[in-house]
Amino acid sequence: MPREFPIGLTPPDWLVRTLQAQQAPVNGPAMARAAIALALPLATGLAAGHPAYGALASMGALSGVISDTADAYRMRILNIAVPQLFGAVGVTLGTLVYGHGWYAVAAVTGVALVSGMISTIGAVASVSGLLLLLNCVVGAGLPLPRPWWLAPALLSGGGLLVLLLALLAWPLRSGVPERAAVAATYRTVAALLSVSGTDRTEEFEEARRDVTQSLNQSYDLILARRARHHGRSPELTRLLAQLNAITPVLEAAPATHWAGRPLPGEIPEAIRHLARAVETGAAPTALSLPLPETETARALDHALRHTAEVVASPDVDPRGIDDRLGRPAALGIRTARAARNVVLSANSWRYGLRLAVCIGIAQALVSLIPVPRSYWVALTITFVLKPDFGSVFSRALLRALGTVAGLVIAAVVLREVPLGWWDVPAMLLLAPLIPALTPRGYGYQTAAITPAILLLSDILNHQGTALLLPRLTDSLLGCAIALTAGYLLWPESWRTRVGDRLADAVADTAQYVEAAFTTGPATDPAARARMRRRLYRDLSVIRTEFQRALTEPPPTGRRAAAWWPLVVAVERIVDATTAARVRVKHGAPAPSPAEVTQISLQLRELSDGVRDAETLTPVRTDLTGPAGSVLEPLRQEVAAARSIASPH
Repeated sequence: MPREFPIGLTPPDWLVRTLQAQQAPVNGPAMARAAIALALPLATGLAAGHPAYGALASMGALSGVISDTADAYRMRILNIAVPQLFGAVGVTLGTLVYGHGWYAVAAVTGVALVSGMISTIGAVASVSGLLLLLNCVVGAGLPLPRPWWLAPALLSGGGLLVLLLALLAWPLRSGVPERAAVAATYRTVAALLSVSGTDRTEEFEEARRDVTQSLNQSYDLILARRARHHGRSPELTRLLAQLNAITPVLEAAPATHWAGRPLPGEIPEAIRHLARAVETGAAPTALSLPLPETETARALDHALRHTAEVVASPDVDPRGIDDRLGRPAALGIRTARAARNVVLSANSWRYGLRLAVCIGIAQALVSLIPVPRSYWVALTITFVLKPDFGSVFSRALLRALGTVAGLVIAAVVLREVPLGWWDVPAMLLLAPLIPALTPRGYGYQTAAITPAILLLSDILNHQGTALLLPRLTDSLLGCAIALTAGYLLWPESWRTRVGDRLADAVADTAQYVEAAFTTGPATDPAARARMRRRLYRDLSVIRTEFQRALTEPPPTGRRAAAWWPLVVAVERIVDATTAARVRVKHGAPAPSPAEVTQISLQLRELSDGVRDAETLTPVRTDLTGPAGSVLEPLRQEVAAARSIASPH
């Protein structure tokens, strides 16, 4: 019989959530690329008689492995190559100020400010800023090979080796990741319809969130490429049309769920059949669907048959395709817009200053106090304090625990593996752990990276197990600085990060309710679809932010847990609005303008309450309307959301 923790020793919920491993599939190709990319430079350096050069190139490959997260080949070019360019600039700046005392402190602090600011642009910019600062810290803290251009060339060469390995299969698999993403979206919709109309409400909501995440990934993947192709690629145009075509089916799902009748198994199976056709590029066979008997069944049948026609169509006119999230602007326009937002945004300045203060303290501290391998302190802060990477507190905790676990592995490697050619097979075993464990969580990633980076450091410094204690000391010191100067001195509560965004989502939901039941140029079907997609996307981001807040210790985590049900309630309101819209479109009586106005006003009042409240406050929930109205389920959901915002 398993033992139970005594009451006093039961770990708190926030700690359990922080330490819990995330579920993720094993990426075999990424593991193989990591093994080759980190071991090959080592072998080349040993064969050439310059093992230190090989170690530097492997360090660059390590950053490339961390950046190797995209599925589409063209996106891999951006995700890996662009950060390598910033990394080369960073190590060059660091090398120029190496050994110059307080000039080096000022230079690295300035780079930290820029790194933090550009991290607010997006995912690629975030990794670019990370490498800019990391390599600058390394260049300013280590005596790298001369001339000045050699270290940037070696580090960038290692990262570009990862890119080369990632692109080897491009001629054979061009377009496969995009087709797989769209097919995966179809399968998530099939899973959603499998539980639609049943009493398994939690499964339905979880399946709908899976659809939202899959749609986000597919649209991001295809629209990012489409911005460069400008509609000239027939394959991308067809995939976008197929992605748009599943939207009416998705819109009909809430209506079928609210109807309370489970769907025949032929319907989810038909969508899986279409998913296979999308993935293989083959024309689907004719669908065998049951005869619809209700308005919601007719809506789903009509949407599904339209989807089948689009999937079966060999050619699509790009002029007839509307991008459901809006067609992205040209790359130059988006770059200028991002640069302007970074310079003028208070958030970017706050994040940049926060990172710069911590890096400045670390650099000043190690300049005044002799700390072996002092650059590790700043490296730790850089990883822990990246503002777009989640909770600083949980990352500091995971960093410390992951470092300890990694040092145990590193102790065995450094003690048992002699310097020289034995380092190559050791790296072949260590490198695949990085892409294998990174999706599990930050602590697992740290545990995987630590032995690999210490093995490379030993090649450069020949210190063996003497590296272990300084590594632990510097990591703990960096975590302490990040927690003190980057967390406690910047009291940004969970509400600052999430409360206003949730209030905006509630206000946008009120606008969506109005648009769903009125007519005009601003409320055409494409505009409504874009509005709904943006709402679900925003709610997905809010959900992620709340989940991060739940890993914070009290009182932050406790406040987030109290408001968490409201996020779910807003998602249900959007579902109920979509369901009502589908019913009206297929024969149900339209609601009166007074009904729509009443609900939208209640939502805006709720939005104002969420924005202004520090804690839960009483909210009036008396919502009435005509009996049998199509908006009755929506009124119930709005009343439930407002009651959640009341104290219990």
